[in-house]
Amino acid sequence: MALKDRVPYGPKGPLGVLVDPMTWRAAPYLLVTGFFGLGWFLVLGVAIPAALTLSVVWVGLPLMMATVLMWRGGAMLERRLMRVTLGVKLPDHYRPRPEHGLGAHLRWLLSDPATWQDLSYLLMLLTLGALEVLLSFWMWLATGLLLVQPLLALLYATTGFSSDLMIDDWAGACVAGLFGVVVLVLTAYLVRGMAWLHGTLATVLFSGDEAGRLRASRARGVDAAEAERRRIERDLHDGAQQRLLSVAVDLGRAQAKFDTAPEEVRALIAQAHTGTKAAIAELRNLARGIHPAILSDRGLDAALSGLAARAPIRVDVSVELDERPPAAVESIAYFIVAETLANMAKHSSATEASVTVIRDRRGVVVDVWDNGIGGAVVSPGGGLSGLADRAATIDGVLVLHSPVGGHTLVRAELPCEW
Repeated sequence: MALKDRVPYGPKGPLGVLVDPMTWRAAPYLLVTGFFGLGWFLVLGVAIPAALTLSVVWVGLPLMMATVLMWRGGAMLERRLMRVTLGVKLPDHYRPRPEHGLGAHLRWLLSDPATWQDLSYLLMLLTLGALEVLLSFWMWLATGLLLVQPLLALLYATTGFSSDLMIDDWAGACVAGLFGVVVLVLTAYLVRGMAWLHGTLATVLFSGDEAGRLRASRARGVDAAEAERRRIERDLHDGAQQRLLSVAVDLGRAQAKFDTAPEEVRALIAQAHTGTKAAIAELRNLARGIHPAILSDRGLDAALSGLAARAPIRVDVSVELDERPPAAVESIAYFIVAETLANMAKHSSATEASVTVIRDRRGVVVDVWDNGIGGAVVSPGGGLSGLADRAATIDGVLVLHSPVGGHTLVRAELPCEW
């Protein structure tokens, strides 16, 4: 995730800092994050050595797997907390899970760079969180004591109650209250600064291997494009080219017998005519698979409506775009919907589906939903993995939500500038 993708704060200036909801969301998080860090340090400080010690016997392997899954779960929870409190969007970038096998799962966990990024963040949380807790606690304590001084002075004037933490003089208490407003603004700026620092460090740690993943996805996209080129060449050679060659042979035979066997010539010409129509149909289907003409001529709305009309179930299509996106975005969106609807027809047992295309501030968002049985997974070499690679060629992201027994949602976020 790039730093530019972080959710921005609200209005600037002292008043803007105080009224910005994100400031007050970040404040409680910064007051408790150090305790989270201490808890994870203690838990991992016991679990990891125990798992390593017991790894000499078989019981250490499931314990190590449970420990890794535990800290990955903790990091996932932290990312969601930071999204709500700090406005930092950090997706889960884990490699696809293997189908079966304890050893395969353990290698999957330990070889994934995201696993060690999660551990680094949780260990960093102890030091960073302790600093945030101490600064936040003392600044909020000082702010609170200064702001309540006028109320404490009023309490002293009416009841005679006194304390070492209060100013008995009314004028001094009012000055302290005004100074408390200044400290409140400074505390809000400190909260914002610590939130920015925390979010930036988390972004660096959690996204350290994102460039490598993007390069790998783009490499797979290039490989897929090369495989598609070979498929088109093979289809042309085995299909339309052979039909056209047969047409040429028939016409040659008809020319040779034009004067001697007119009835046989008619049959050969009719056969050539049929072969020509079949070759045209194959070329049309091949061109539609490369880039449908309706997409170029009339845009996504018409092209996706055509896909929906050919689907075996009812598919609602909603395209809300003020202007046409770049051709690459249109093409990728079209083929993502086409592949997803094809998979839905084969595997989901759905009775209805919907396709929604909208434009947000980052680009085009494509949602394909169905009410099928769920359970779809992104597996290496699978259709959904290929769609993710296709989206990654323009820095896009494909997200799958498909719980077993539930509905399936495939979302593609495709930037219009890259």
